Amino acid sequence: MSVLDAFRLDGRTAVVTGGNRGLGRAFATALGEAGATVAILARDTAQSELVLADLAERGISAHAFRADVSRRAEVDAVVEEIVEALGGVDVLVNNAGTCVHRPALEVTDAEWQEVIDTNVTGVWNCCQAFGRHMAERGRGTIVNIGSMSGLVVNRPQWQPAYNASKAAVHQLTKSLAAEWAPLGIRVNALAPGYVKTEMAPVDEPQYRQNWIEDAPMQRYSTPEEIAPSLLYLASDASSFATGTVLVTDGGYTVF
Repeated sequence: MSVLDAFRLDGRTAVVTGGNRGLGRAFATALGEAGATVAILARDTAQSELVLADLAERGISAHAFRADVSRRAEVDAVVEEIVEALGGVDVLVNNAGTCVHRPALEVTDAEWQEVIDTNVTGVWNCCQAFGRHMAERGRGTIVNIGSMSGLVVNRPQWQPAYNASKAAVHQLTKSLAAEWAPLGIRVNALAPGYVKTEMAPVDEPQYRQNWIEDAPMQRYSTPEEIAPSLLYLASDASSFATGTVLVTDGGYTVF
């Protein structure tokens, strides 16, 4: 196998939660371009259909499935649906997430729960449900999308629930990696820095000093620039890596 062949995913099926916008859409595209059959798992079916059309134009085999990752029954049901339709799952990318920007003393119970339910419980639900399937097959790769926010406290905006949730994702990744390595399942996390997506207004002037100028590279990233790091963790190129949190942040966390 050549070096570049190690990044190929031909004949494999990859599930991307929240795969119909932002980072998730870029991840789905990259996985498909590497040869994988892609399953987009998201709540907005209309948006998923738009992404499927784009992927089809690129020659990528892709399918859309609906589930709320924070609801365990829906996740269990969609795992069966995906396995039946596509024959098995080789790669799981837990990308679905949400964020609330609010000072800690103003965060409501509902806001806290929404972030934890999606960012932590959703990752747990999918890891366990798809993990059972992978354990039965004796192989699988899981990439959980964390964040540099699990390592630093963002400013000038406050987002305590999000920061706590991403730190939890990093530690859950390590815990599952340690336990599931004997089962043939690798579990890693990708921790992006500031990326221009619908959820992150990184190009707004009021954030430039803290978000852009404080980073050694003094710029933000695009989803397409982060996607190759995801492909590395999802493919055999990282075959000896598990329990890793790969930080891709333009150097932000070095200061």
